[in-house]
Amino acid sequence: MASTATVPPAADVVVIGAGQAGLSAAYHLRRRGLGPATATPTTGGDRPPSGTFVVLDGEAGPGGAWRHRWRTLRMATVNKVHDLPGRELPEVDPCAPSREVVPSYYGDYERDFELPILRPVHVHRVTRADDDARGRLLVATDRGEVSARAVINATGTWTKPFWPIYPGQETFRGRQLHTADYVSADEFAGRHVIVVGGGISAVQLLEEISHVADTTWVTRREPVWRDDEFDPDAGRRAVALVEERVRAGLPPRSVVSVTGLIRTPILAAAAERGVMDRRPMFAEITPTGVRWADGTEQRADAILWATGFRSQLDHLVPLRLRGHGGGIEMSGTQVAAEPRLHLVGYGPSASTIGANRAGREAVSGAMAFLGG
Repeated sequence: MASTATVPPAADVVVIGAGQAGLSAAYHLRRRGLGPATATPTTGGDRPPSGTFVVLDGEAGPGGAWRHRWRTLRMATVNKVHDLPGRELPEVDPCAPSREVVPSYYGDYERDFELPILRPVHVHRVTRADDDARGRLLVATDRGEVSARAVINATGTWTKPFWPIYPGQETFRGRQLHTADYVSADEFAGRHVIVVGGGISAVQLLEEISHVADTTWVTRREPVWRDDEFDPDAGRRAVALVEERVRAGLPPRSVVSVTGLIRTPILAAAAERGVMDRRPMFAEITPTGVRWADGTEQRADAILWATGFRSQLDHLVPLRLRGHGGGIEMSGTQVAAEPRLHLVGYGPSASTIGANRAGREAVSGAMAFLGG
């Protein structure tokens, strides 16, 4: 596995990001016979690769977004971490922190499959080299520019937290933080915390904080709970619903928005304690808390915005990919308006199982475009 270095001047395929989707893509590129663009050319009897690729990752080490999960998130409570292609996740202590287990798994995977990953490399922008529709894309980074025949973007969402804007937000004298900033419940002991958001992270953090602090749970929509088992068929149906929007060029919705929240035993116990008594969204924020439209108020020491993330695609802005619907029209993982570009970990593939499938699909599409 390559370490920090100047990026190679050219590669057939550049993968941006080394989370689950990026590693899946890298694995399948290796399976297709592509070699590292970082390797020194050799002579002699070695069989030349059918092309070259490189993975550019902005993190300091393996693990993608898992490196930044809150330290109290354990393997027993995390959403299922699906196996990377070709290597099962080993048996682990259910009480082990996910921010340690998953990066270790990813690191071993990168090493064992000899994936050419350069890090930390920060991609600033992707542009077209010229007007040739089959020409090259230029990937500009803080370590130089690499010319690519195809790009597989796997930058995920963790680095782009979404903060809603509400009246009076700037007047609040307490602490405001996002899920991305959360460390542990201990820092809120003895206080009152308003948790905003209806997703999986929101209810996990709400439950955790409720053991040491008073809490108020606020969501824009009434949460939809499901008590049945969320089996693979249900997962596929949910992903298909998200995929419909992406295919139509609309901004993707989260998978949980169509699956609902699973009532785990831990959350059921929290509901019995009254923790899951949800309130509708407040109308404004005051210096000491929040106020609803009917005039009722809740004092608070902190507001935790568990309001999700958006896809980190800022570096793709020069390509002008967004349509009138506000999203990027897709055909599978391929961008309809730019067939040299594939997005994985975007929309329906923004989950570990979806990311695996998307990595394979993106490589198939890229190789077909390249004629390989």
